[in-house]
Amino acid sequence: MKIPQHVAIILDGNGRWAKSKGMPRNYGHTVGAKNVETVCKAAHDMGIKYLTMYAFSTENWNRPEGEVAALMKLLESYLKNCIKTADKNNMRVRVIGDTTRLSARFQKQIVELEAASAKNDGLNLQIAINYGSRDEMIRAMKKMCQDMENGSRQVSELNEDMFASYLDTAGIPDPDLLIRTSGEQRLSNYLLWQLAYSEFYFTDVPWPDFGKEELEKAVEAYNKRDRRFGGLAEEAK
Repeated sequence: MKIPQHVAIILDGNGRWAKSKGMPRNYGHTVGAKNVETVCKAAHDMGIKYLTMYAFSTENWNRPEGEVAALMKLLESYLKNCIKTADKNNMRVRVIGDTTRLSARFQKQIVELEAASAKNDGLNLQIAINYGSRDEMIRAMKKMCQDMENGSRQVSELNEDMFASYLDTAGIPDPDLLIRTSGEQRLSNYLLWQLAYSEFYFTDVPWPDFGKEELEKAVEAYNKRDRRFGGLAEEAK
């Protein structure tokens, strides 16, 4: 079975999962956060090299203030504990998104986590926090324009590779497979540039219930796709 090198996941359904059990939405987010390590281990065991998870979008700030505060607290707690987890599992962790809106303490935790795990050569985990693809591309264009203005870049150099080097995912291969849990079938402003040639897999299973078996189902479905680039099936290239 062919294993995708990079899998991106939209972690959806935490709140609805909790509500179905008569629990508050924040309970679902807590259980969902615990499930990250389970899926990371399953991905590593399968041979997946990169895993990118959508944890908090730029649009999530529009949720009720109490829910946003709880999510921020949960994410801070997760990243604090993630240093030990990354060391134990030889996992490199990076955060993508505009971190400038996060608290100074949170930003410091991100810097410490990325530095502590930088030399690990197992699974590469990217966590998208305050991430929105349109925001990412605008930030990338601003940086690129600044470099052109100061002369370190020329307009004639502009191509896909150059633009991609300004994105949050610079140096990380584009996802082969996108998974979205809990039944929704939309991208929600996630990795719009990077997902241009990815396969999509949608499942009704909510994120807290998405474990090893569900990941295997997604990869099996990926293997049944007739991958085409420029109109030619991948196996025929």
